[in-house]
Amino acid sequence: MTEIMNHQWTITRTDSSNKDFQHLVHQLDQYLAIRNGDDNAFFAQFNKIDRIRHVVLAYRDEQPVGCGAMKEYDPHTMEIKRMFVPAALRGKGIARLVLAGLESWARELGYKRCILETGNDMRDAVGLYTKSGYSTIPNYGQYAGVDSSVCFEKVL
Repeated sequence: MTEIMNHQWTITRTDSSNKDFQHLVHQLDQYLAIRNGDDNAFFAQFNKIDRIRHVVLAYRDEQPVGCGAMKEYDPHTMEIKRMFVPAALRGKGIARLVLAGLESWARELGYKRCILETGNDMRDAVGLYTKSGYSTIPNYGQYAGVDSSVCFEKVL
């Protein structure tokens, strides 16, 4: 476990066996089930968290306040997954810090880019990725042809 601290948050590297990560992902899944409605089962099949080796958690006062994960998409690319900050804590820079932590870790591991998918109506997420240097790309893999999805990439 690696920790990076700033004046407000502690960023920790871990894996998907971490109970705080599992708790935040449970909240994320509840949020997405409502947001995605009838399409939720399609998206849920691609968001399993067993055996994810690269998870970043944000803490404040030892309480988990945000998470993100990544998994190898191809030998040069990591796919960002399971980004979440509870609604009451959004707008404080937590997601940006988690995302930067994932990108830094991907660079250390030798990956050249990160990709991700989000809902095209999730304005906060789209804004986060755009402000963080991500560019839209054609929908990849299982998201090709899915009108409600938008995909992004960032060269590291």
